[in-house]
Amino acid sequence: MTAMQRQPRRPLNVSRRAFLAGTGSLVLTTTLPARQGRAQEAAGAQPPDVQAFLELRQDGTARLLSPFIEGGQGIFTALAQIVGEELDLAPSQFTVESAPAGNPYGLMGGFRLTGGSASTRTSYPIMRQLGASARAMLIEAAAQEWGVDASELTTEPGAVLHNASGRRAGYGELATAAMDMPVPADVTLRDPSEFRWIRSPEPRLDIHEKSTGQAKYGIDVEVEGMLLAAVKHAPRLGLSAGAVVNREDIEAMRGVHSVHVLNGAVAVVADRFWQARRAIDAMEVEWTEGDAKWPMPESFSSAGFRDMLEAAQGEVVEVEARGDAEATLANTDTVIEAVYDAPFLVHGQLEPPSATARFNDDGSLDLWLPNQAPEMFREAAATAAGIEPANVRINSQLLGGFFGRHFLYETSNPFPQAIQLAKAVGRPVKLIWSREEDFLRDAVRPLGLARFRGAVEPDGPTALVAEVVGEGPTGRWYNAKPGSDASATEGISGKSYAIPNSRVGQLFQPNPAVIGYWRAVGHSMHDYMYECFLDELADAGGQDPVEMRRRLLTGSDRLRTLLERVVESSGGWKRGPFEAEDGSRRARGVAMASPFGSEAAAIAEVSIDGGEVRVHDLWIALDPGQIVNPAVIEAQVQSAAALGTSEALVEELVYENGEPTARNFDMYPFLRPDQMPNVHVEIVESGAEMGGVGEPGLPAVPPAIVNAVSALTGRRIRSLPLSKHDFG
Repeated sequence: MTAMQRQPRRPLNVSRRAFLAGTGSLVLTTTLPARQGRAQEAAGAQPPDVQAFLELRQDGTARLLSPFIEGGQGIFTALAQIVGEELDLAPSQFTVESAPAGNPYGLMGGFRLTGGSASTRTSYPIMRQLGASARAMLIEAAAQEWGVDASELTTEPGAVLHNASGRRAGYGELATAAMDMPVPADVTLRDPSEFRWIRSPEPRLDIHEKSTGQAKYGIDVEVEGMLLAAVKHAPRLGLSAGAVVNREDIEAMRGVHSVHVLNGAVAVVADRFWQARRAIDAMEVEWTEGDAKWPMPESFSSAGFRDMLEAAQGEVVEVEARGDAEATLANTDTVIEAVYDAPFLVHGQLEPPSATARFNDDGSLDLWLPNQAPEMFREAAATAAGIEPANVRINSQLLGGFFGRHFLYETSNPFPQAIQLAKAVGRPVKLIWSREEDFLRDAVRPLGLARFRGAVEPDGPTALVAEVVGEGPTGRWYNAKPGSDASATEGISGKSYAIPNSRVGQLFQPNPAVIGYWRAVGHSMHDYMYECFLDELADAGGQDPVEMRRRLLTGSDRLRTLLERVVESSGGWKRGPFEAEDGSRRARGVAMASPFGSEAAAIAEVSIDGGEVRVHDLWIALDPGQIVNPAVIEAQVQSAAALGTSEALVEELVYENGEPTARNFDMYPFLRPDQMPNVHVEIVESGAEMGGVGEPGLPAVPPAIVNAVSALTGRRIRSLPLSKHDFG
């Protein structure tokens, strides 16, 4: 057993850090304070610690077990840069892997998650301490071996040096001795002016494996003796499989092992996946009304639900308030009212959901699956398998996309089915959902709606009231109450504009669809609603939208700076309409957002081409507070811009008769290559507390595009996507 496999018999209280001994390797553990996630905020719980492990190998390389899951956001590379900076070891010398579920890696009493653009910003200080502590212990080990004072020693990447004598020892040579050194209670961190790898565009650690097809995802898992499975779900939640009409024919098909009736679905287990898939496609099932926790009414439709939200009445729970908005509205001549909505959206990740389950001879269960919260999945898997959580091993895979798809949603994850099938057949089973099944059972972004009222005087807005109608995913899955569910109002609440009288509230309305987190969560639609309504107020008051925002941001230097920078990078603000060099008629729109600890501003330039909105350029300025890897940040902003443009232009999941009308991308449009704008990214490091980067690049994009379209056409667009409006 290696040092990394061993677990301490009891926690050691040495400055909240401890050693795990192992042959030839220094293994340092440290507690990692983590910011509360939405679920923890909703529960009012205090965030506990997650432990991160660093192993120095005898060859001088390092292995870091990350508390966070890698899904394309670059966290493995960022952690190597942070730890390596203080350890004095190049990031290229690190191997980073996802830590297994459970202690000592979990937070919230054994729980952790990767989401909310929180990984780097919550781990940055302690990861620096981790690297600095390991470096200090290596220096002390060398000092004792050479009989000199530790103050005489220094390091270069991967080695300890004694300049006076010319002696040098690689980290691998000192690892065993360093294990006997006490963990320093205090360590000195590098001055940021000395950084070599932090703030540097270091190459991604996973780029070679991904580029050469060696990276392994959940869909790539191979387990000895496993069978493959495909599934067909009932077309509507709440239906059950009454009978498989042609079961004997299906069981006689080549390669088919067995047919299984599951909760709201049927499955075929076969030697190969395409054998299972062909069999499931040929299966004739009689669906009947059954029991379900989330039954979908047969009469449900997106259009009907949207109209119901607009007409809904009831208690509006106050989320935030300033001044007396109602009195101001009642005593102002110019009052603007508007209703904004945004549609259901699928995640549509590249990798379809999958899970591999294997029961072992000792009664334990191994699961290989993509996930964003290993401890949550372990608890749920234990319940599904009827065993103790300690007997479940979660093997977290690289994610083929994040976007909130890999949280624990009932009806939207394949692992309970994989567990049931593996138990039934007595062999390991890998279950893959087809794209059609993913669309059918995805936990979609909620359809959202907000009602606005605003008062405008010659100097600008004097009052703004916003009522968000609906339900957020945190309320659905973690019982957050109306008014305390950030996912239900963020992007409308939490704005920095100095409007003297304002009120934001939530009118809770349950969503019949299974809803989940989506990239930027509530910000993905609410910033569009708020920023577009703000432009309406600017127009009503005869004010330029950039100048009005500048005046309203007197209390936010970060946002004012971003506004100036994005205007400058776009070549100067010109709203339009104006004629471009190619002769097209264009206009520009502006928007701002404050998501996940970062600040963002965007300007979009658009035209109308053949009745279709064309986005030519996006200028995005992002202030994440502090920078670890500028190349990763720019890549994240570029991808967020693509998704935000896709959301604004074309994406919409439509329900009719209780079912989604789209079951694949042929019926669910997303951004085409020729629709992708030129994206110009500027990263502004303000030195503020570190914010996120995975999601903050998205929220300002849709409103900037829609505001540009409104400036160009003279029409206020209050419902997305733009493709459903006639611009011919």
